[in-house]
Amino acid sequence: MPKHIKSPTVIKAAGNKMKHLEEFVGRVNSDTSEISIARMRSPEGWEEPGQKPEFDEYTIVLKGMLKVQTTDETYEVRENEALIVEKNIWVKYSTPETGGADYLAICLPAFSPDIVHREK
Repeated sequence: MPKHIKSPTVIKAAGNKMKHLEEFVGRVNSDTSEISIARMRSPEGWEEPGQKPEFDEYTIVLKGMLKVQTTDETYEVRENEALIVEKNIWVKYSTPETGGADYLAICLPAFSPDIVHREK
């Protein structure tokens, strides 16, 4: 049966600055554990701790640039570009450029603080 999501839930995001995180589909807003879909609005200079999540993350940048660091490489994912980071890979996200970035994050299975394994 279809489930109409009429609005997202705003969730407090990790990082050194306030980031606007709106979960449309996921464990909080739709009681969905298979996938999460969230819109992020990150300010200039935002960064979160490194993490080694137990989920695949698909990121689509809508505006600006999202910097994504892994142990092997650093990516600058720009507007209309996407990046897939597979589970169990160390990764760190940031928005260092002027204006920050807006992007979608899709996680399989759904994001959970228990399986993201962020560094302290």
